[in-house]
Amino acid sequence: MRGAQAVVECLKEQGVDILFGYPGGMILPLYDALYDDKSINQILVTHEQNAAHAADGYARATGKVGVCIATSGPGATNLVTGIATAFMDSIPIVAITGQVDTTSLGRDSFQETDILDITMPVTKHNFKIKDVRQIVPTIRQAFDIAMSGRRGPVLVDIPRDLFFAEVDYKYEAPVERTVGKPDPDFLICAAEAAEEIINAERPVAIVGGGAIPANATKEILDFLEKFDLPVVQTLMGLGAVPRSHPHNLGFAGMHGQKAANHAIAAADLVIAIGSRFGDRQTGNLSKYTKGRKFIHIDIDPAEIDKNVENSLGLAGDMKTILKLLMRHEPSQKRNDWWRQIDDWIDEYDYDYQVSRLTVPWAMNQIARKTKGLPFAFATDVGQHQMWAALHLRIEEPRTWLTSGGLGTMGFGLPAAMGAQLAYGKSRRVISVTGDGGIKMTGNEFYTIARLNLPIISLIINNTSLGMIRQLQKVFYKDRYIACEFDYQMDYVKYAESFGIKATSVSSQEEFAQALAKAIEDTEHPRVIVLNVWRSFVEPMIKGGANINEFVDFK
Repeated sequence: MRGAQAVVECLKEQGVDILFGYPGGMILPLYDALYDDKSINQILVTHEQNAAHAADGYARATGKVGVCIATSGPGATNLVTGIATAFMDSIPIVAITGQVDTTSLGRDSFQETDILDITMPVTKHNFKIKDVRQIVPTIRQAFDIAMSGRRGPVLVDIPRDLFFAEVDYKYEAPVERTVGKPDPDFLICAAEAAEEIINAERPVAIVGGGAIPANATKEILDFLEKFDLPVVQTLMGLGAVPRSHPHNLGFAGMHGQKAANHAIAAADLVIAIGSRFGDRQTGNLSKYTKGRKFIHIDIDPAEIDKNVENSLGLAGDMKTILKLLMRHEPSQKRNDWWRQIDDWIDEYDYDYQVSRLTVPWAMNQIARKTKGLPFAFATDVGQHQMWAALHLRIEEPRTWLTSGGLGTMGFGLPAAMGAQLAYGKSRRVISVTGDGGIKMTGNEFYTIARLNLPIISLIINNTSLGMIRQLQKVFYKDRYIACEFDYQMDYVKYAESFGIKATSVSSQEEFAQALAKAIEDTEHPRVIVLNVWRSFVEPMIKGGANINEFVDFK
């Protein structure tokens, strides 16, 4: 068969049922092969960046590899932001790009771009195929690399003429991944870690994004309950522990819940489970680490001691590590520690009794109205992202989709689209986007409308780049520049131009009515535009301060 057909067969081998892309001359042979095979649903997006974000959203929702395709030159380079987003958050995607013919390589041919060198820093691995015999083993290897160990994006670049060349293909089942048995030295380290947990007076567990692909929620909950541990979550870890669980103090970090941050600041032992101690999580690193010990559990050995030095590191399969720790028996209940934590929770309980429409109030309403219902939440990046993390109550893994490490504006809507296609009718996605991010990738409303995906899209309209404005207030003495949208845009008409029903709301009553109608309409996409005052996300850690020292905006 031809190379393009072999690519399709390899994708089917790997269980690919959907891919996202945009055609161009060098990738057209692959599209032509897809024409004859209807088992893979190809989704035509409006921009290649959105194809990568949609594949990312699909991967986060399912735990499977997301696939995107694009042509050479600008098609491939437009994927880069989405690939980098997946790389920073350890999301498995495979990007397949067309390339100019092998005879034209290195000649500055039309739309020739060295996409390998461009993407090398933001992929787990990338390949340029120069021999048709490499197509089948390379595609298989790409999927294996994307899913093994610490997951991440892989790019495969294929010259156009190889799509037409003949290749031998024979079906091969995907590689089954097994977890090896820990060696004796590892058992000693695990025993040492368990002893530290048992003896700690004020321990706190931090659950990060690594817990999601590990599918370790049950093991984490058993571990927390056995050792009577309070737990906080990073932005990427939301959903790994149900927000309603009594041990869960909520979201921690630069804009985290005050009770959660106070608990970390007062802890004598921090147990990080799948968290890489990013700067938005720790604040001032020297103050964050002073006076406390650290146990670091992560799939990636390179993360141990990278940001927090001298931690007791346990690198490997999270479930296996937690089960090893569970072999040991706790010797104490931490009643005094829990009384202190309960006092913080009571002291900093958020008051939703406000008379006007605010984003925290709206997020709380969404949390209440969707409680127990099959919903997932995708956000863009900015103030609304932090408000959503603080005030939505994420109960399940793979129902919180957000750009953490790269902080990519424009991520939310196409990621919501990819997730909604993954969920089908089993779960609906609510997308929360700012008026800045929606201007970047709002064109994907076209695809959402065309496919009639029942996404509920909230556009937070505060006529500004809210987080930029907030940073300018805190660090630049209110010198606001390039952050305010003084020219008004009608987002309702924008959504309606794609054929989507949209409502603009400016009060609590209007929002409550619009949300109820959107939830009731399970068959169509809906847009709600929230016109809100310019305000600031609280809490916020002071620059260079400890994790529990907050900016006073009053």
